[in-house]
Amino acid sequence: MNEIVSKQQDIEQITKSTNIVSEWSVSLLKSCGIADNWIKYINMLIILALLIVLVFVLQYLTRVILSTVFNRLEKMPQTKFFGRLKHRRFPHYLAMIIPFSLVKGSIPIIFEAFPRTMHVAGKLTDIYLIFYVIWLIMSVVNAFGDTLKKKPGLNDKPVESYIQVVKIFFYFIGFIILFSILSGKNPMYFIGGLGAASAILLLIFKDTIMGFVASIQVSVNDMVRIGDWITMPKYGADGDVIQITLSTVKIRNFDKTIVTIPPYSLVSESFQNWRGMQESGGRRLKRDIFVNQSDIYFLNAEELEEMKKVEGLKKYIEERQPRLDKLNSGLDLSVPVNGYHITNCDLFMQYAVWILKNHPDINQNMTLMVRTLAPTPEGLPIEIYTFTNTTVWVDYEKIIAEITGQILASLPFFKLRVYTTTASDPYDIYLHNTAQGNAAGNPDKTFEVN
Repeated sequence: MNEIVSKQQDIEQITKSTNIVSEWSVSLLKSCGIADNWIKYINMLIILALLIVLVFVLQYLTRVILSTVFNRLEKMPQTKFFGRLKHRRFPHYLAMIIPFSLVKGSIPIIFEAFPRTMHVAGKLTDIYLIFYVIWLIMSVVNAFGDTLKKKPGLNDKPVESYIQVVKIFFYFIGFIILFSILSGKNPMYFIGGLGAASAILLLIFKDTIMGFVASIQVSVNDMVRIGDWITMPKYGADGDVIQITLSTVKIRNFDKTIVTIPPYSLVSESFQNWRGMQESGGRRLKRDIFVNQSDIYFLNAEELEEMKKVEGLKKYIEERQPRLDKLNSGLDLSVPVNGYHITNCDLFMQYAVWILKNHPDINQNMTLMVRTLAPTPEGLPIEIYTFTNTTVWVDYEKIIAEITGQILASLPFFKLRVYTTTASDPYDIYLHNTAQGNAAGNPDKTFEVN
């Protein structure tokens, strides 16, 4: 209450000072011999010019003082909020209080001889006051929102959506007061009429209401956070969520383009969120290698002994061979298909498993296997299925290149080939010519590869 009385006294003092200036200006103009019918116009212009200069000077001085105060407060760790207020131009708006009070108190003096102009000027200052208060409130709301975004538990939440709801509320109140001033009617008159216009308002703010409800559902159900990598092919979205507001969700794709989608689409439609993969600490590596099925054959004893020299195969052969011998007991093995044998494809797959288990960048706590899929006209698919111990895209691709290159390069050692549609594969020609030599009775002859 004391502050209100103090401000009222300041305004009265400003009014008295303006009266003194006005009286001095009129006396000066009369002494200069200016006609009485022109004095009031010239006097108004002189006082108006002085008021404008004084307003700019006062605002500048006040802003400098407030900026200095906020700069010092900003350096204190306990008062970081003041730094965010400064960033949102709160000192600039706050510095306009004194100039506005001066203008409001000077209007009756400046336009004393012009009642209609005084009325219009009074309306304009009232309208400006509404915008000024809204600007001041918005700067505080924005600073408060910036503070919430920095909180560890809220930095990935759609705080912007809730801040926008608060802004809409204040804009709505300001809109009602503005129309009340322009029409000269009580604000309750407009609030009472909103019931009849509710259907129209719902239609106008349909997207805003749906976006607000969707943002609450997204937040409560923890469906999407700011920073999540999501994929939504329908909208061409494949990247990180950078902003969630009432009307839009912004996604920065990996090609640096920005995709904007409505928030309620995250609730009403399906999308893929990669957060689970990122939090698990491992990313799936899944690759299919198609080998020619005609290259798969049974290994004889000499070949098995040679294969025991390969790291990771000796133990496998020594453990599996007794089991196969037991299965083959009593069978006529003069025909190989009568029994069970280790194939070159078996050893290749076991070698691939050894590569994965001994690679430092493969997550050994997640699924790791090498398996065959259903045969296709393009060959037998051998699938490598494992997880890397990193989710960083660049590192992930390097790991894939290392493992895939190592496994592909080992295929010829196991006398396997990747399926290819090229008819002029040199290795195919070599095998074809060797077969011709065997058919011609010259098994030791090597035919040239063209």
